[in-house]
Order: sequence, then structure tokens, then C-alpha cells
Amino acid sequence: MKNAFKILILSSLIALIACNSARKATSGAGGEMNMLTAAEKRDGWILLFDGKTVDGWRYYNNQTVGSDWKVQEGTIVLEQQKDASGKRIPGNGGDITAGGEFADFELKLDWKIDNCGNSGIIYRAIEAEKYNYPWQTGPEMQIVDNACHPDAKIEKHRAGDFYDVVKSSKENVKPALEWNSIRIVAKGNHIEQWQNGEKVIDVQMGTEEWKALLKASKWKDYPDFSLAPIGLIVLQDHGDRVWFRNIKIKRL
Repeated sequence: MKNAFKILILSSLIALIACNSARKATSGAGGEMNMLTAAEKRDGWILLFDGKTVDGWRYYNNQTVGSDWKVQEGTIVLEQQKDASGKRIPGNGGDITAGGEFADFELKLDWKIDNCGNSGIIYRAIEAEKYNYPWQTGPEMQIVDNACHPDAKIEKHRAGDFYDVVKSSKENVKPALEWNSIRIVAKGNHIEQWQNGEKVIDVQMGTEEWKALLKASKWKDYPDFSLAPIGLIVLQDHGDRVWFRNIKIKRL
């Protein structure tokens, strides 16, 4: 009986240690994963993902969210459903949004991308019937596997870049399947993008220099790009597996 009791106690201790280790391994920069600290609550932060469900999330230009977006181990993950031939089944994925519209804001989240994967975080996206995709109007902070994805060979298409407009001041992204922490700060036309604790983008939109950058980019063919002072925060479905957690936002 004593031996059985000792085994039970030992098993409980092992389980507790494993639980604490897992919690530490998956916690974000602000502490516990997918939670607001008391200070964040006082400061007006909003938690967009509770780590348990996709409640509150929906597709861009739609009111539902499909089964390709799943919750696994405290993350939102895009898991493609495929048929017997390995081809992706259409209709279950798409770009997703939560929290409504934001004008001036600070957004924080963690992300990791699959090997050779591509995705993005789009902000101030306009939702209307004439737009099929959020990137037609909203700027994008690029998410990509710099080491493998073909898009990363193009300047201004690498992780942390203001996609196709401004190159990051420093390439500090971690390898595929490792977590990265980002911040996006938008105040009027002033945009900052931070990656892994370092500011990699600092740009003033609307200036003559900005207009020249747009003219030299693919957005020259999208007259409404980056003009909206308020819009949606969107996680992009680019067809590759990507994980998000600790998604928090504060209106400024």
C-alpha cells in the first residue's frame, strides 16, 4: 500500500512539473498564454483569442468561420483539409477577422509558420462587396519562411516587411516552426512594425515619398490601398499552415 501511495504521489508530481513546463514553453511575452495581465486590463487591452475557441472570429466578408481554422494547444492554426489526392478542399478556409474595426491601435501577437509557408497580418482593411480580399485595401505585415518560400527571395516580401512597399530595417525573424512576437502600432498615417522586440518598420504614409513607394509597388493598381483611417485586423489564409496566439489589441 505504501509503495502504491508513493507511486501515486510521484506520478502527480511528474504531471504537475510537466504541466508547468508546458505552460512556460507556450507562454507569451506578457505572461500566461492568451490572457491579459491586470496591468493590460487597466490599460485598455482587448483579448481577441481566448486560446480555447474561435468564438468572435469570422471570415472577411462573411459571418462564419470554416473548419480549416482550428484551435490546437492554445493556438489558432490553419489546417488545410485535403481530399484523397492531396488537393485542398475548397470552401473551408479564408482570411479571418475579429474585434471589429480599429483606427489608431497597438496590436500584439505571436506567430509561427510551417516550413516554406507564407501568411500575413493585414490591418485597416475595408470590408465591402467590391473588395474580394482584405489586402486590396489594408497594409500587410508579412509572415513567411525567409529560408525557403520563393516569395522571400523578393525584396520587401520578407518576414516583418511592410509587404511590397517598405523593407524591414533588420532581418530578425526566427526559423520556420519557431515563435515570433510582433507589434503593429498605427497612429494616423504613422505606422510602426516591431518584430521580436525590435522596430523594423517606421513609415509615414501619405507623404510624397510614400506615394513614390506605392507607385513602384504592386499597389499602384489598387487605388484604395492604405487610404482607410479605420478598418479590420485580418489573419491571412495564404494556403500554408500558420499558428497564432496571444492576440491582443488596444485602441489608442
